[in-house]
Amino acid sequence: MKKLFYTLILVAIFSGCSEYQKTLKSENIADKFKIGEALYKEGKFSKANRLFAQIVPKYRGKPQAQKLMYLYSNSFYKMKDYYVAGYQFERFVSSYPESEKLEEASFLSAKSYYMLSPIYSKDQTETKEAIEKLQEFINLFPESEYLPEANKLVKELDFKLEMKAYSIAKQYNHISDFPASIKSFDNFVFDFPGSTLREDAMFYRLDSAYKLAMNSREYKKTIEGTIVHLKKERLETAKEYYASFKKIYVNPEYIEAANVISEDLEEELKKYSTKS
Repeated sequence: MKKLFYTLILVAIFSGCSEYQKTLKSENIADKFKIGEALYKEGKFSKANRLFAQIVPKYRGKPQAQKLMYLYSNSFYKMKDYYVAGYQFERFVSSYPESEKLEEASFLSAKSYYMLSPIYSKDQTETKEAIEKLQEFINLFPESEYLPEANKLVKELDFKLEMKAYSIAKQYNHISDFPASIKSFDNFVFDFPGSTLREDAMFYRLDSAYKLAMNSREYKKTIEGTIVHLKKERLETAKEYYASFKKIYVNPEYIEAANVISEDLEEELKKYSTKS
């Protein structure tokens, strides 16, 4: 009995495969649409997509074209081919601006770009593009049912950009390229004023400025020939960074180290007051 059961299953599978292959080779576009849609509903998106790809050009201008193009676009999304899905959904949106699927297609197009965003340590060109696409959707559909998810995705992408900028600045600090670290942290504080990493950034900016100052030579001769009190200037800059940090943050994780830095800076600056 069990053997008969498995035999029937195999017959059904091979019969289905045979019908699908026959449809692929057929010239009947109506059959391809019908079977493609049935496969799509069964979750067999790759097979459905192959059939849709054959008939999309032949349905242009026909009443069924809108439905076909939506299924075709979404089959790419379901297959996780987000590059093509984003492109196809954009085509759908521009071709059918009155469609009842317009809002959904617009969101899925933008979300396709979100899905292409890499981890923060890699180049973030696609992350920035995804933010632009999602923001366009938010602006066009401010009352959309997808709005909460769209805002959530933008927030995730924004944080990824923050992590990228922060990690670059922190790496400069780690390799003792303190001028680059200070500049990068300055940019971070300016570009991401509401970041959850702002306190970390301001502390490591102070740390970089402190280390740069303490390791600086006393004087620098400029191109014009004037003498600049290089170390003193850098000590005072680091002191300003400490004041900015202390004014806003009192996190025990950093404040003790920041206070030690401040004491060292004051001791060094005293040497200049005694000289004068």
